[in-house]
Amino acid sequence: MVCRAVILTLGLWLVIVQTSANSPRSNGRFLYHRMHKIIDYINNLNTTWKADRNSYFDEVPYHVIRGMMGVARHYAIEEHETLTTKTYRHLAMTIPESFDAREQWPNCPTIGEIRDQSNCGSCWAFGAVEAISDRICIATNGRQKPHISATDLLSCCKQCGFGCNGGFPPAAWSFWVKSGLVTGGTYTQHDGCRPYPFAPCDHHMNGTLGPCSHDLEPTPACKQSCQNSYKTPYKKDKYYGLRSYKVSSDPLDIQKELIINGPMEVAFEVYEDFLVYKEGVYQHKTGSSLGGHAVRLLGWGVENEVPYWLLANSWNTEWGDKGFFKILRGSDECGIEAEAVAGLYRQPKRPQAHDFQNIKMP
Repeated sequence: MVCRAVILTLGLWLVIVQTSANSPRSNGRFLYHRMHKIIDYINNLNTTWKADRNSYFDEVPYHVIRGMMGVARHYAIEEHETLTTKTYRHLAMTIPESFDAREQWPNCPTIGEIRDQSNCGSCWAFGAVEAISDRICIATNGRQKPHISATDLLSCCKQCGFGCNGGFPPAAWSFWVKSGLVTGGTYTQHDGCRPYPFAPCDHHMNGTLGPCSHDLEPTPACKQSCQNSYKTPYKKDKYYGLRSYKVSSDPLDIQKELIINGPMEVAFEVYEDFLVYKEGVYQHKTGSSLGGHAVRLLGWGVENEVPYWLLANSWNTEWGDKGFFKILRGSDECGIEAEAVAGLYRQPKRPQAHDFQNIKMP
């Protein structure tokens, strides 16, 4: 009997230890220590960028981080192939050494904004609606300044993929053309027709926003109606794209597209070292692949003789350089130049309510 009791006790202890090892907190602490090793490695290399602790990922389970890399690699071929590739090969244009869309279009405030996708693999939707918001403002010379809804795209575009479990950027832009998208700001702003349902959160223990869940959020339901406080009907609130397209992977074509039409969505492969990016021009040096991620491309420049692309992430302002980052330009670093997608705004022939939403009455 004593022997059996010892065996049962030992078995129970092993179960407890195994459960503890697989718990979100334990999983997060393992990643925490691994990230510190990567930080030391990068900073000792004296490379083109600096690494530091990004509180955004403290204590976050590894499977959640992988789940946030929401560009599905098994692309919906039919959607991807319907996008024509736009090239500016025959367009002569002087390309400046540096370009920043925030400075080029100062009357379009969305260009400088950083959103937070929270614990949802919705980067594919954020990269699209952020660039669409920018392009609508640019195309209308600042008359229209909408926050296009990530929720509307995330929940209602069934051909786009799997909602919070990942999606396809080309399909997102096609959906804007075919079905249109309504307005909707962040969870905090709570403005527009369909604002984002997931709160920004502390991906660490002692923040001010409140802790994140230790799992991915479920995809919100598709609702073809606006929140009660928003007076414009759902169908009348829609903005439509004129056409969508893939941008040639030639860096010169990408630069010309940025100068002419504004920010676009790009996708790239994320590795563990990217999580601890703080400043400088990122290039992959160490760590395993975490998956595909979509972001918004804003410009380019040269830092310490190193050419870079300037991009906006969707991991709130705690991450990186206040939410922004730079990545090596001209060598398709992590695939950043291979998957650029964009589109043009279909402006209504007659004045719409959108045209007057930002006009202040005397």
